[in-house]
Amino acid sequence: MNKNIILQDLGNRDYKETWDYQETLFKKTVEMKIANRRQNAGLVTPNHFLFVEHPHVFTLGKSGDLSNLLVSEKELAEKKATFYKINRGGDITYHGPGQIVGYPILDLDSFFRDIHKYLRLLEEMVILTLAEYGLKSERSPGETGVWFDVGTPFARKICAMGVRASRWVTMHGFALNVNADLGYFDLMIPCGIKDKAVTSLNVELGKTRVDEAEVKEKLLKHFTALFEAKFITPEGGAEYI
Repeated sequence: MNKNIILQDLGNRDYKETWDYQETLFKKTVEMKIANRRQNAGLVTPNHFLFVEHPHVFTLGKSGDLSNLLVSEKELAEKKATFYKINRGGDITYHGPGQIVGYPILDLDSFFRDIHKYLRLLEEMVILTLAEYGLKSERSPGETGVWFDVGTPFARKICAMGVRASRWVTMHGFALNVNADLGYFDLMIPCGIKDKAVTSLNVELGKTRVDEAEVKEKLLKHFTALFEAKFITPEGGAEYI
């Protein structure tokens, strides 16, 4: 079992370019697993964790409803935003500047074979991170992601999640609003859930801006503990954290 995870921060990167890169890593791991099963190849499958920030983009999952996007292609262009239908679960999601996006590409055979547990641990990573800022966040029954004030008229979502898995290899992941422009969420029905607000960490803290590098460090710390994993450099060198 390999619990080393290759960590890369891709910076600001086009959504389609990042999606293609995810697919490349994902397919390579799946092919290695197939070779191990069919040919007893003995290959050690890698794990990856990608941090990225995207330019304004809306993505629609396999079970999504296009009517949840509330603007036309022309209006999207005017907002300098793009749109993609993609192969993750979930409905419509927005990504943009000021949002920390994480894509774990893990071989769950090295951790546990349980997609629901995987999602719950990703949520817990975010919940524990927000707690370090003095904020009490939680899960909303039947709705993946992380929220504040669930069950009240003030319920609001701060982190969206959507994953794909094949042969117990994951891709896609989570999007945590840290310094996000919340105006872009008005262009859609977030995750297809009506009458629920969206928020950002800087708004909750009453700050103009939150240090995103610090948030990433906290996320990685909690991910490491929850998954009993270790981050390494892309070259396979020293431990990252």
